[in-house]
This record gives sequence, C-alpha cells and structure tokens, in this order.
Amino acid sequence: MKLSPDSPAEDIVAHLQTLRNEANIAGMSRFGIDTATALGITTPQMKAIVRQVKKDHARALKLWNTGLRDARMAAILTADPKTLTRAEADLWAGDFNSWEIVDTAADLFTKTPFWKELVAEFAEDEREFVRRTAFAMIAGAVVHNKNEPDKTFIAYLPLIEAHSADPRNFVKKAVNWALRNIGKRNRTCHTPALALSQKLAAAADKTARWIGKDAVRELSNEKILARLK
Repeated sequence: MKLSPDSPAEDIVAHLQTLRNEANIAGMSRFGIDTATALGITTPQMKAIVRQVKKDHARALKLWNTGLRDARMAAILTADPKTLTRAEADLWAGDFNSWEIVDTAADLFTKTPFWKELVAEFAEDEREFVRRTAFAMIAGAVVHNKNEPDKTFIAYLPLIEAHSADPRNFVKKAVNWALRNIGKRNRTCHTPALALSQKLAAAADKTARWIGKDAVRELSNEKILARLK
C-alpha cells in the first residue's frame, strides 16, 4: 500500500499491520518494551512511513486512539507540537505504558510552548511512566532546546534531587539521564550538576546513590571535560 499525506488513519494502520514481525516483537520484549499491542515495526520502517504521510495533527489523534503501540508511535511522530493542547498531552501521558513511547513523546512535548508546565506536572505524578516523562523531557530539552538559557536547566537540579530516591527502574534511569545531560550541556551547567551528583553519590538512599555515582562517573570523564573546556 502506497501512503501519502492524504492517507487516513485507517490506511496507515492497515499498512502497519502488513509489516507485523513476530521476531521483532520478541526482541522488543527483551528490551523491556510493552508488546501487548505491538506490531514489531522497525525504526527505519517507521521513519519511512512518517516521511510519506507527513504531519497531520487530527489524524495523529485518531492514530493514538487505536491503542496500537506502533500506531501510537506514528501518532507522536506526525503530531504537530504547535497544535497539541495541554489536555491532549495529559490524555496521552495517561496512556503511557512503555519507556520508548515515553521518550519519543517527550521530544514532542518539549517543542510545545507549555513544556515547562508539563515537566512540573508530570514530575509530581505518581504514575511511573508519567513521572519518567518529566525527566525524559528535561534530558531532551537540554540537547534540543538550544536557545533555552542555562538557568532553566540548573533550576531543575532540585527537582532531580527531590525524586532521586524513587526506586522504580524507569524513573531512576530518567532522573539519572536528566542529571547527566544537564552536566554535559556546558561548563556553566557542569559545575552544579557535578556537585549534585557527588552529593547523591554519598546519600544514604541506595537509588540516589546509584544515580549520583553513575552521573559522577560520566561527568568526570576526561573526554567530557575536554569537550566542555
């Protein structure tokens, strides 16, 4: 089936279903991805589909509502961050059930004008994948939001510290990721991020200690330090 920017959600879903790959589904499962509704579409295949269909926000909402993992990935990649509303972001976040969906959506969310509000909201949410979204957004914004001032990211360090004791796997890894990315942004961000990393590395809580030690290891790396000079 040849897809185009005019292809409706139904045609995109039908095309995705023709690409179902059981071996890929099994592989995704080994990486901790929820495969209950997965079709096993590869990243190159998904990129090719996105190039063909282009962005269409209304259609993206329909793709999301199918509940299919791969259709939801296509929804994220073809949604318009300028059109996405807070209510839609909240609705999608409530459906998050896998880290790779979270991390892809986080990149979309950080392109919205209200991304900082989402970070604050999601960080306080007790649901594992919603909270992960907050820290994945910080990690992504550090890299992609080039014009954002350093003070924005330095101001997130207390939030990172506040949630450094959350022992849930997908939260602690995102908290660690956000801390490391802030520290790698530039020399201005590196100093306070490394200081927090060292503080956490000496913490009594084992999760905070793991986050801190891992971040110290990376932020003390000679290659990182040389790049930041």
